[in-house]
Amino acid sequence: MDNMTPQTLLSLMEDAVARAITFPVWPQGEAPGAKVSPVQFQLETEHTGPSPFDRSVTGVRAPEITVYAPQHPNGVGILVTPGGSYRRVVLDKEGSALAPFFNARGYTLFVMTYRFPGDGHAEGADAPLADVQRAMRLIRAQAERWQLDGDKLGVMGFSAGGHAAASLGTRYNDSVYTPLDAIDEQSARPAFMALVYPVITMHADIDHPMSRQQLIGDTPDEAQIRRYSAEEQVNSQTPPTFLLHAVDDPAVKVENSVVMFSALRRLGVPVEMHLFEQGKHGFGIRDALGLPVAVWPELMMAWIETKV
Repeated sequence: MDNMTPQTLLSLMEDAVARAITFPVWPQGEAPGAKVSPVQFQLETEHTGPSPFDRSVTGVRAPEITVYAPQHPNGVGILVTPGGSYRRVVLDKEGSALAPFFNARGYTLFVMTYRFPGDGHAEGADAPLADVQRAMRLIRAQAERWQLDGDKLGVMGFSAGGHAAASLGTRYNDSVYTPLDAIDEQSARPAFMALVYPVITMHADIDHPMSRQQLIGDTPDEAQIRRYSAEEQVNSQTPPTFLLHAVDDPAVKVENSVVMFSALRRLGVPVEMHLFEQGKHGFGIRDALGLPVAVWPELMMAWIETKV
């Protein structure tokens, strides 16, 4: 990203969005568990800034995957779960903005929207996990269509989307929805996890209060805290993990990445962590420009290449 300007990035994002393909995660469009939810879908323009590519969505009922495909696929696909405090999904800041950099190296990105734990879906707090499990199975079933190796599909998550991604990596075998078809016979285990300023823990000393409230409410019991604290769900089969965080993050404390690193290392799971002094929260691509943390896509891709 040397010499990248916000204007150049915006132009690259515009090109990526124009070429993208979008399709539903669930066969009927709406997720099965959405029937009991009262929420209504809404597209928010200019949520993360003043450009046409600062979109976010709320009230997700019918999760979608937007595919950003490279000209020359390298066989590796990445399911991307952007952030939004489990109240929205930001489509561009942590979605389309990634495409120019990862596509240039041959990576195919699958940026998804997902339902939120506090929106009254039948799966409750497991609604986002149901969506990401189904998304990974769907991508794996369609790997040949995208010129991918089904064994080289990872997940990348940001902020609350980092919690969704970490949940997939630690709870890929959990039964959180009723299988619908042959796609659900596919494994939901990602080959690797890349977690960027992720929400990890529900423990009150270092949690992200908004995400915690959406997931487990105001008066959770110990079992709920453990179930939704990703560091407590790690085992020896958890995929190799890349962690990225800014030390000055005022929203999701850097300790979230640190406790995940410690849990993975303790069980011998391959893990790499990069902590940067500056970056605050939600830097993505655009807000990293001009800072040392701007190098993060290169660091992540170099690491992925050693794992698949």
